[in-house]
Amino acid sequence: MERYLYENDLIKIAIEEFEIPWLKIFTKEPIKEFSQCSNELQLEILRVLNIIEIEMLNYFEPTKVNIASFGNYMPLVHFHIQARFKNDSYFPEPTWGKKQRDSQLNLKNSDIFYKNLILKLK
Repeated sequence: MERYLYENDLIKIAIEEFEIPWLKIFTKEPIKEFSQCSNELQLEILRVLNIIEIEMLNYFEPTKVNIASFGNYMPLVHFHIQARFKNDSYFPEPTWGKKQRDSQLNLKNSDIFYKNLILKLK
């Protein structure tokens, strides 16, 4: 079951429970491709992507923020935003790839990040 962090009339943001900070943005309408979204929806997706990336960079200080959009199993516009670290289990591979090591992460409290993020998104 998805745990939603934020939603408005156009999008909803879900938390992916994983060893790294990982959020997913979904369109509320069942739209298959980003190019099929209205201009308003495209701008809203880009607005929240930008806010999430900036907040992840500032709060968690990751090695890299990864943003992915592919939906072969779920043909619905959605984006994954992940804070990646050199010592996470999969780095430098994608989190869907082969595990490289046991995680050595000691991250800041995600609840504080979520509260601050919600304030920025409103």
